[in-house]
Amino acid sequence: RSDPLYLSFSSDRRQLVVILIFLIKRQKSLDAHLTRSKGHYHHKNYIKSRHHTFIDFNKNMSNQPNNHEDELLKVNERQSGHQPVRLSSFGLDSMTGNWSEATEYALVNNWNDVYGATSVPIYQSATFKQTSATEFGSYDYTRSGNPTRSHLETHLAKIMGADRAFALNIGMSALDAILRLVKSGQEIVAGDDLYGGTNRLLTFLRENQDVIVHHVDTSDPSKVEAVLTEKTRIVLLETPTNPLIKVANIPAISKLVRSKCPDALVVVDNTMMSPYLLKTLQHGADIEYHSATKYLSGHHDLMAGVIGCKSAAIAQKIYFVINSVGSGLGPFECFLLLRGVKTLPLRMDKQQSNAKLVAEFLVNNGLKVRYVGLKDHPGHDVHFQTSKGAGAVLSFTTGDVKMSETIVSNCKIFTISVSFGCVNSLISMPCRMSHASIPAHIRAERELPEDLIRLSIGIEDPQDLIDDLSLAFSLAGVQLKG
Repeated sequence: RSDPLYLSFSSDRRQLVVILIFLIKRQKSLDAHLTRSKGHYHHKNYIKSRHHTFIDFNKNMSNQPNNHEDELLKVNERQSGHQPVRLSSFGLDSMTGNWSEATEYALVNNWNDVYGATSVPIYQSATFKQTSATEFGSYDYTRSGNPTRSHLETHLAKIMGADRAFALNIGMSALDAILRLVKSGQEIVAGDDLYGGTNRLLTFLRENQDVIVHHVDTSDPSKVEAVLTEKTRIVLLETPTNPLIKVANIPAISKLVRSKCPDALVVVDNTMMSPYLLKTLQHGADIEYHSATKYLSGHHDLMAGVIGCKSAAIAQKIYFVINSVGSGLGPFECFLLLRGVKTLPLRMDKQQSNAKLVAEFLVNNGLKVRYVGLKDHPGHDVHFQTSKGAGAVLSFTTGDVKMSETIVSNCKIFTISVSFGCVNSLISMPCRMSHASIPAHIRAERELPEDLIRLSIGIEDPQDLIDDLSLAFSLAGVQLKG
């Protein structure tokens, strides 16, 4: 403004000069920003693909991929609407295999996000742009695949020790996708203590799809062996079972299945334990699945299902179903589930510590308690051959249905709710709630007590939980010791 040339201008011209200077500076700033952006996207003419591979942008456009790309693509698979994307661990070897399991849960690599995001972004998009009408990228339609889902599934596969993992919109969708591998005339062997929704789906298959379903006590391998035939397609296990807390010997049953019907698949609902406490694929299972609404999420703020497959061949069949029916988990729910999984070890350690104290309190007051963490549980030794913890779900009986109803209704900290695995403690009567869809006569045949109370222990102070139960017991007329 003190320049002689500037002072010689009229006031109107002075204003024009100021505007021009402002525009020139703004353009320089924009140029600098674009240069930095190009450094992210096209540094040295390379563009980073969603498979963590480096592709020479110029050569790729002329259909002449470089050797580096060829080498890395051997490690990765492209989806193109037909193959599930598994983000590669290439270049991350120094980050895996040397840490404790709790650390691995927290380590979710973001594959050098172009903006440096430390948290996996939510790719809330139904469709993705393609480079041409004949060449497709890693993603085209979120039903088939989504970057947020790929990050989640890659992390889940790591913690489950699976070849592939899949995230679905609910736990029952996970089981439905698995059971679609069973053809008419084939057989399923399942437990006699099952989640009500599982029992309902199996009943539908039996009544409408000409699938034979055998319900046996899976805590006794000999009873499983007795119904195995060449037509057996799936052996479906829950361990511990819900809500009677029976334990299945996964290695022993898997060995029997391999011997008598090698084409059959051993499928384990691992919701009660989570991958943190039990890795079923390491003990003979072919498929592991979860209601991720529960421990994997941990906060009951989303609904999701998870499948882990031991082999690529099984995974491809499962993915075909998921892609066909569109049961993949949405991007926002994938983000929430990935966030929840990171804290699973912390939550589970606290919850099962609390559960042990609550179980001991119930035992000390003369109640019949079903909790695999108690040394007198009939499946205790078998359980701890494969699991490193007892989990946080237990059940007990009072001997009187009305008394049980009174106890459940008078708890203040324990929330009356179906489901389990939340950071908050929950209480329920399975025969009135989660297992009410099982007819009463079948519940009686399977020795499911009508007065049974199930507890899902959360992360609260354990003494507060015990005090809450003590008050409810007193109102129900239960005499406590001390």
